[in-house]
Amino acid sequence: MADRAVGIPFAKEGFPFIGATVGVTLCAGWLGWTPVAVVGAGFTLFVSWFFRNPARIIPQGPGLVVAPGDGKVIAIQEEFEPRYLKERSLRVTIFLNVFDVHINRVPCEGVIEDVQYQPGLFLVASKPEATVKNEQNALMIKAANGAKVLCVQVAGLIARRIVCWVSPQERATLGERFGLIRFGSRMDTFLPIGTKLRVAVGDRVKGGATILGDLQ
Repeated sequence: MADRAVGIPFAKEGFPFIGATVGVTLCAGWLGWTPVAVVGAGFTLFVSWFFRNPARIIPQGPGLVVAPGDGKVIAIQEEFEPRYLKERSLRVTIFLNVFDVHINRVPCEGVIEDVQYQPGLFLVASKPEATVKNEQNALMIKAANGAKVLCVQVAGLIARRIVCWVSPQERATLGERFGLIRFGSRMDTFLPIGTKLRVAVGDRVKGGATILGDLQ
C-alpha cells in the first residue's frame, strides 16, 4: 500500500484544528485581546504537537513486528482473543498519552485480510475492560510467513475519532502509516503464541521504529 502521509509534517486530519487555533490567535491579536491571543497560541502549539508526523527509520528483517504506535507498554498478556482471531494470543498493549505521536503504523509485513470497526464506550484506555468495551478499529494482517497478527486501535476517555486509511486486500509494508486516533488512546497488538518478544511492561516504544518481537 502507498504510505499516505509520507513527507507531511502534520497529519492532514489536524489541519482544521491547527487552522482554527491559528485563526483565533491572529484575530485576538489584531483586536488587542492579548490574553486570548496568548491562550490561542498555546492551543496552536499543543494541537500542532499532537498531530505531528515524524519520519522514522524502520528496522528491516524477516518476521519482525514493530510497535504500531508511540507510548508506554502497559500490559503483555497471553489470552484468548474471542472476536477476530478466535485463538490464544500474546497481547501487547501500548498506552498513548496526549503528548505522544498519534500516527499509527503497520506492525508487520503482509496482507491486510480485513478491517473491522466496532462502536463502543470511551472508558479510560489504560483499563483492562477497554480491550473489548471501547470504540475500536481492528486490522487483521496475514504476515509474510503466514502468521496472523491483529492490530487494534482503541479509543480512550478523550479520544473520540479513530481514523484508518487502509482497506482489506491491501499489501502492508512494515512500519507504514495507516491511521491515527485523536486525543489519547491505546494500541493492542495480538501476536501468535511463541513470538519472541523484545519489549517488557514499562518500556517506552516508538511507532514503526521499536521492535516488539520476532514471529517464529
